[in-house]
Amino acid sequence: MQLILKSLALVIPTTFLVLLLLPFPLVHSFVSGSSTSNQLKIHKMDTKLSNEITLHGFLLWASMGFLMPVGILIIRMSNTREESGGFRIKVLFYFHVILQVLSVVLATAGAILSIRNFDNAFNNNHQRIGLFLYGVIWIQAFLGFFRPPRETERRNMWFILHWALGTGVTILGLINIYTGLQAYHTKTSRSVNLWTLLFTAEVCFIVFLYLFQDKWDYIRKHGTSFEANTGGDPGNDSIRMKRAQAVIRENLSKLRATGEGDGVV
Repeated sequence: MQLILKSLALVIPTTFLVLLLLPFPLVHSFVSGSSTSNQLKIHKMDTKLSNEITLHGFLLWASMGFLMPVGILIIRMSNTREESGGFRIKVLFYFHVILQVLSVVLATAGAILSIRNFDNAFNNNHQRIGLFLYGVIWIQAFLGFFRPPRETERRNMWFILHWALGTGVTILGLINIYTGLQAYHTKTSRSVNLWTLLFTAEVCFIVFLYLFQDKWDYIRKHGTSFEANTGGDPGNDSIRMKRAQAVIRENLSKLRATGEGDGVV
């Protein structure tokens, strides 16, 4: 397990460097010419910029709006199933690691895309929050790879810090997706109502699952204890009652028959 974690710790920086060293886009300059030619170039640039903004939004949604929250839900599943065996916990843990690594890689790709192609004046909340997240997400990733051993004092501090950073990054990431949609609307004058509605539905579903995980463990434990006390499905109470009454009647009949026999003797 440690070998896999160390390998992943090397994969993330390597991916970042590969993306960073890709050829920079050529600097476009507009030369004087006919108005038709200039308008065509402007149209092509607008289309290119719109596509890049769309790609940037998709990468950051996949990273912070999907993979990261799902990774959190999965690691919470492992915490509620500790009694089910070590193998299942390990599987859930590695799923969590893989999803978070993919999240960091996609967020890094989206960050490089925005730095190289967009006008980053950092004069709006979306760019400021995004810049903060680009740094914190890497701190969180390296913190996840360097876990102290269990049953140590450092493990408790590490857990609190890892949980706080992970929760904070996820919440800020979701908020920044909303600000990104608004920035896209401002930049392109295109409606984002449908995307905002769909993303809100996704967030509500994730929050529901997050809250339900705590209740599910409670329901499962209390449901099992109730069935153990009642001897099975509570829906079969009437059937068991009828069977008990039949046994009682049969015993009473035997007692009467025995009493009559004793009287004859």
